[in-house]
Amino acid sequence: MPVFGRLDVTTDAGSGPIAGSIIIANHTSLSDPAIVLTALRRLGTEPVVLAAAGLWRVPLLGRVLTREGHIPVHRGDPRAARALQEAQAALAAGRSVLLYPEGGLPHRKGVREAPPRPFHSGLFHLAHATGAQIVPVGQAGARALASGSPFEQVARLLTAPLRRPRLHVYVGAPLRLDSEQTQAQALAMTHSALTQAWHAAARQLGAPVLRTGR
Repeated sequence: MPVFGRLDVTTDAGSGPIAGSIIIANHTSLSDPAIVLTALRRLGTEPVVLAAAGLWRVPLLGRVLTREGHIPVHRGDPRAARALQEAQAALAAGRSVLLYPEGGLPHRKGVREAPPRPFHSGLFHLAHATGAQIVPVGQAGARALASGSPFEQVARLLTAPLRRPRLHVYVGAPLRLDSEQTQAQALAMTHSALTQAWHAAARQLGAPVLRTGR
């Protein structure tokens, strides 16, 4: 990351992820997993990541993902439930799990920041089944590294070492779901927490922000 950008990491009241946490992050670019993982490593946490199963088909990358114990997510497939089972096992073993509750990447142009989009239900089911605390991690600046068409993404990555755009990751205060909360209530609460963490990161950069996520 030092080659591609200038990354700063801040936390809420000095707190950070601990073992056995569900870490959620906003997803805006192909580059943001590397940014978030670098930030978490600085805080002494190396989580298991739930990632799109297609990444396992990339030569060499698939082997690395398997070796590090990361979990493939087969969206729209009967095997999708297996990812949550493996995540539960990782949490039970004391490892933290990083997931992107929005699912895929946003379909929008430009490098402007935007709030997290609605969450899928997997976060609720995983937190409800395990009782693990949830740590919201907001990141901003990733779209300056890789966003847009394939040509634009390559161009931004190739010029990043010259530009070294500012990147920021903000780790919010952990929270837990109440056993009485409905799925809608739980997802609304966690979405609000992640939005606040994202906004804190974007504010640190003074980044231009879209009014609504699209």
